[in-house]
Amino acid sequence: MTRRTLILSFCAALLVAFATPALAADAPYREFTGRIDIIKKKKFIVDNRQGDKVSFVLIKTTEVSGEKKSVKKLRKNDWVTVSWKFVDKPRKAYKIVVLPPRED
Repeated sequence: MTRRTLILSFCAALLVAFATPALAADAPYREFTGRIDIIKKKKFIVDNRQGDKVSFVLIKTTEVSGEKKSVKKLRKNDWVTVSWKFVDKPRKAYKIVVLPPRED
């Protein structure tokens, strides 16, 4: 391997290493819609009624809109759409839209 190839490979590796966290921070939101199955002070689980249950963590900046305007007013069996980022472990609820009630 020539010195020039070695330097170019090193620069490319540095570029990837520094760009990855920046790209992850700007990751687009994912959405999950379903009915709240369990809700606690800092965590809740949403059931989409198709066999998937996903847990989310509430954060200080969680925005609530739609039928309810506050995290404190969320209740079991409320239908919601939760926006979260794929890179978050555990999943953080950034936005919650409370939907009108649905029949099962």
